[in-house]
Amino acid sequence: MDATLAAELADTDAIGQAELAAAGELSATELLEAAILRLEAARGLNAVITDLFDRGRERAAAIDASGVVRAGSAGPLAAVPFLLKDLGASLAGAPEAMGSRALRTHVAQHNAWIVDCYLDAGLVVFGKTNTPEWGNHCTTEPSLFGRTVNPWSPLITPGGSSGGSAAAVAAGVVPAASGGDGTGSIRVPAACCGLVGLKPRRARTSFAPDGHLLEGLAVEHALTRTVRDSAALLDAVTGSAPGDPYNATPPSQPFLQAIRQAPKPQRILVSTCSPFPAPDTDPGVVDAVESAARVFEGLGHRLETGAPSFDADAVADAIAVLHNVSNVRLYSFARAHLGRDPREDEFEPSTWVMIREGFTTTGVAYADAIGTVHSQTRSFAAGMANHDVFLAPTLVSPPPSYGVLDQPQGTTRAFFDVEFAHTGWTSLGNVTGWAAISLPLAVNADGLPIGVQLMAPEETVLLQLAAALEQELPWSARRPAGWVGR
Repeated sequence: MDATLAAELADTDAIGQAELAAAGELSATELLEAAILRLEAARGLNAVITDLFDRGRERAAAIDASGVVRAGSAGPLAAVPFLLKDLGASLAGAPEAMGSRALRTHVAQHNAWIVDCYLDAGLVVFGKTNTPEWGNHCTTEPSLFGRTVNPWSPLITPGGSSGGSAAAVAAGVVPAASGGDGTGSIRVPAACCGLVGLKPRRARTSFAPDGHLLEGLAVEHALTRTVRDSAALLDAVTGSAPGDPYNATPPSQPFLQAIRQAPKPQRILVSTCSPFPAPDTDPGVVDAVESAARVFEGLGHRLETGAPSFDADAVADAIAVLHNVSNVRLYSFARAHLGRDPREDEFEPSTWVMIREGFTTTGVAYADAIGTVHSQTRSFAAGMANHDVFLAPTLVSPPPSYGVLDQPQGTTRAFFDVEFAHTGWTSLGNVTGWAAISLPLAVNADGLPIGVQLMAPEETVLLQLAAALEQELPWSARRPAGWVGR
């Protein structure tokens, strides 16, 4: 593979690369080899922690031999190189440490349902990306694999927990990579790395064959550079597996088709403030939100300043409890894998705080946390009764430095107080189950990306609005210092 062509392909999104394959200009194997060259050029980012090159080459060769792509019978993503987050995207026979030293020798025994969807769509998986231990942190600096470097600056976190995927996409290694979002773990990396990050609505995708995570707070999807790639990937994974505890209403049309249409006028509620105790929102972030609001107003949407009300203290308490119980469950998983009790030094210090608190969490406290999530969702929804969409910052601060969002604070609640002081509204997308998308609408005075977030009960309107902003406030020409396509 010619290195110049490999670099040029960094500028081509997933649909664009699939179109090259469908036109017979490049094969799946050639697209993969180009991506591998870009990955090797970006090793210093530490975004990919497991190489699956042989597996990817075997799959690409099989796609080429089948002829389905050139015959025009494949979908819009066929033959595209793709990376999996090393959490929530199990691939049978591949290492799966989930960022934890306790699972450093663990190998997945089955494919996740969503991974089968990716493979059915014709994506070519050739590696797994770095993630913090069990997705606990909105930064990616696990002691097992080391920190992932943000392509925009080595001084700021790429976010988490999908930080490895975000860094790989932001650097141009791949056009898209998988992610998961429990309190902002797709949207925060998207904001830190200048990407599109959609958290689908609850139950849009399935965690099968595993159970749903964090009582429904977590949802799987991807990091992309374009809105159309996010829509196409969502089409590929939309649905439910037999036996799922709940299902989402199917969309009336494919998301990729829907974004070609302008949405009807929306009633948009706008807030630039954090719902949690936090310093004042960064002025650059405020400007980015207000700029998006002006664009929407010019497109005929109705804007109003305000915010839905809910009990922020109760929400933070409930999220802390759900994470404590989730970490005890994963501790038990590690114990089964190791055949012994894991040691404290096999976990991150902040993870151990959650495990320790989880051991003493009562059934009543757990049930109360679930009840709080439901009641606060109703309060939030009531506050949005006269509006269709909520517009707010993704991060209320600039992308933070390393060593901020992963440190133990004595209690799990105190840990999340630090996180929420930076992330603001992101966790409400998870609590309510609403769809939410972060868009890279601006850069600050230091040249670092700023994400702006939209939330709504369903994805279609968000993707349509996002496509409009992509046209009015384009971000495709912005490239980080660590861009490999130079």
